[in-house]
Amino acid sequence: MRQVRIESWVGAWYRRANQESFPYYDDNPDSYSRLVASYYKFGLHGTQKVLGWILPWIVEIMPWDDDWILDHEKKRILPNLKSLHSADLSEQNEVIERTLRRGQQNGHFRVLEKWRDELYTIHGPNHTVRMERSGTPLFGVVTYGVHMTAYVNTPNGMKIWVPRRAKAKTYSGMLDNTVAGGISAGEDPFECLVREGSEEASFSEELVRSNAKLCGTISYFHVRDSRAGGEAGLLQPEVQFVYDMEVGPNVIPRPNDGEVEEFRLWTVEEIQGALAEGQFKPNCAVFLLDFFVRHGILSLQNEKDYVEIVSRLHRRLPFPTVSAV
Repeated sequence: MRQVRIESWVGAWYRRANQESFPYYDDNPDSYSRLVASYYKFGLHGTQKVLGWILPWIVEIMPWDDDWILDHEKKRILPNLKSLHSADLSEQNEVIERTLRRGQQNGHFRVLEKWRDELYTIHGPNHTVRMERSGTPLFGVVTYGVHMTAYVNTPNGMKIWVPRRAKAKTYSGMLDNTVAGGISAGEDPFECLVREGSEEASFSEELVRSNAKLCGTISYFHVRDSRAGGEAGLLQPEVQFVYDMEVGPNVIPRPNDGEVEEFRLWTVEEIQGALAEGQFKPNCAVFLLDFFVRHGILSLQNEKDYVEIVSRLHRRLPFPTVSAV
């Protein structure tokens, strides 16, 4: 494999990441302000905080009913507690689920064709609600997940286990992180990692519990394209819990649930080349960059935009977030 100069692969990733992420206010304040002003703000009773942004075309075709308050002047949308049987805030879950179910049954949104029957927790400042996973991009709310990089220190340097996504999955055939997945409602991040490690890579529970180390979080604001499945342009802000796991040469991940086709042990230089060529799933490239920063592969000495890149790995999102799920 040819060597790739570090400026080359980082620069290529950086340009691609800017194209695939939500704009930054500082890059063009007027354009950013106009864009955000065009969105409807999703909220809940009991807080004035905005939990997500809904695109105008979604507002037009979503099958809202009397269970919702739509304020077109203020561009604010929230469940209408007056139409419910009690003032229990948890009943907002039912309003959200019924509405998304109607959207799925009516065929209004392609993204709902992949209904997962998996709930995600949406965090407000005072309480939470739950939402079907496939519907979260329609409301532009923050979701949470885990990503883990499994690596081996060999006599010839560090190598990383890299899976290739199954052709039947979204981002068909692209490269991925060793283990990754969304955190279901009520699930602890580490327990999610243990589950995903078994499902995706056939890692034993004992291996993950004994060797996986939490390294922090990454946050970003992704704008989905057609490769994600469903409509392009949907808003997907995320917070991900990041883990490293050093394994020995005798530990070999194997596909288990059909999510990936194969695992291969890559050198750092091979990964840099694949990043430059856009072979990795967009958000997964972010985690490898963070891994390279953490292990001193990407540094202030070899990357002129080091400080800017590191800061953008931890984007402050415009919605409530939590440090534990």
